[in-house]
Amino acid sequence: MIVHYHYYWVWKYVAFAVLAAILPFVALIVLKIFQKFSSGKCRSRVCLKGKTAIVTGGSHGIGYETALSLASRGCRVIIADKCDGAKAVNKIIEYTNNEEVLTKHLDLSSLQSVRKFAKEINDTESRLDILINNAGVGLAGSKHTDDGLQKTMQVNHFGPFLLTHLLTDLLKKSAPSRIIFVSSALAFCSYLSLANLNPPKEQKLTMIGSSFVYGNSKLCNIITANGFAEKLKDSGVTSNSLHPGLVITHIYKKSAKILGWQTVENIFRATILYFYGKNVEEGAQTTIHLAVSNKMKEVTGKHFWDCRAFPMPPGTWNQQFCNDIWEESEKLVNLKETEKI
Repeated sequence: MIVHYHYYWVWKYVAFAVLAAILPFVALIVLKIFQKFSSGKCRSRVCLKGKTAIVTGGSHGIGYETALSLASRGCRVIIADKCDGAKAVNKIIEYTNNEEVLTKHLDLSSLQSVRKFAKEINDTESRLDILINNAGVGLAGSKHTDDGLQKTMQVNHFGPFLLTHLLTDLLKKSAPSRIIFVSSALAFCSYLSLANLNPPKEQKLTMIGSSFVYGNSKLCNIITANGFAEKLKDSGVTSNSLHPGLVITHIYKKSAKILGWQTVENIFRATILYFYGKNVEEGAQTTIHLAVSNKMKEVTGKHFWDCRAFPMPPGTWNQQFCNDIWEESEKLVNLKETEKI
């Protein structure tokens, strides 16, 4: 009896150990299934023939998938990017047989480049139906541009802020039209204030500090989208923002390389990103939904996750604070009185 009793406890411990080893894998599988079924998907079949769209950062990642989807619907698509977008344009034309896809140079880290691009668009395009502010970066340290603006803030916020202002008249002329800002869940993890809207050069940013600056820039995207929604509410132009999800794009690789976190990034990709992350096609679905769905015709001033409206981050709740951020942004990008809305 004593021998059998000992065997009982041995098998009990073995069973417990096996169960403990299996449960994490079961949990990850369940997480993966949940991610697949909960991810939003644009189900609109709207044709965009005769429409024109601009997609910033459209030569790769989520921007590329967005441009590809719009082109497949017959839209005239302008890929605005700092890098050469010819390869992306050729691939999209090959896949869609839509010859109305082109690329134009736009460097959001240069206000002069933004103004040059906007002028060319206003001079050569008869309409603009969809403006998708998709381009973004995540940089470490206190890097500043020739405009005296912290680079992450300029590329992610100040550049798109100025660009949208300069294209507003064309958007109004083409109404009903849509403005879309691709933000991030990190907008909920920010410490934005008027004092750090443009972090000074002498401020040394740690790795954590750089992450918060990125979050600040993404919160600014939502504040800006809401601001345009309010100011353009009677013009036929809608403005919304979105979080695309945890998408496996080049931005993770670049950020990890800059921070020296390649090993961490590899582990992150092999676990969390694989089981809960999205590929770029899945990550583009909410952007596409906001750009094309008939359900979005009159929706403005909203924030979206997985093609569904989602609560705004706390940083947007104080309207006076948002107005202050808007006005300070006008000053920092040297917006002229005639360019203000």
